[in-house]
Amino acid sequence: MMRSLNIALALAAAAVGSQGAMAALAIGAKAPDFTTRGAMAGKTFTLTLSHQLKRGPVVLYFFPKAFTPGCSAEAREFAEHIEDFRKAGATVIGMSADPVDDLVAFSTKECAGKFAVASAGPNIVSGYDVALKMRPGMTDRTSYVIAPSGRIAFVHSEMNYAGHVKSTLAAVEAMKQK
Repeated sequence: MMRSLNIALALAAAAVGSQGAMAALAIGAKAPDFTTRGAMAGKTFTLTLSHQLKRGPVVLYFFPKAFTPGCSAEAREFAEHIEDFRKAGATVIGMSADPVDDLVAFSTKECAGKFAVASAGPNIVSGYDVALKMRPGMTDRTSYVIAPSGRIAFVHSEMNYAGHVKSTLAAVEAMKQK
């Protein structure tokens, strides 16, 4: 009981520290379900969030634009740690307002074919409140950990990509220990 309480408190403290002014969905909020087109290892497919949640928690990370230095570095870091996310039972999905054609190449080159990236259309961007205010048509950098129940369990919203992988992995691992 005490261990669960400590984990919950640590997650809450980390989330408060990580929630920047950009993040709109609060911990505990219902994550909007969506269906969109995505790519993995260069192959396109239809992705539905609720189907992914049936397998376990989902790390849904929004990034501004494929093949930019920070977004490429973040994708490579997620790819390097994908086995850690899988061991914790989580699925990683990158989301961008980029067209699917751009994400097909990104899924192979930067994601190393290890996780899906998908196109975030206007309804998804609005639903997760991740529109990059200073650059219309792009998303800000916000990472959500969504519990299998469909509720937001953790948020990290910061334009610097450093820390997104580490914080979301810690949140997923803490969920597994409960």
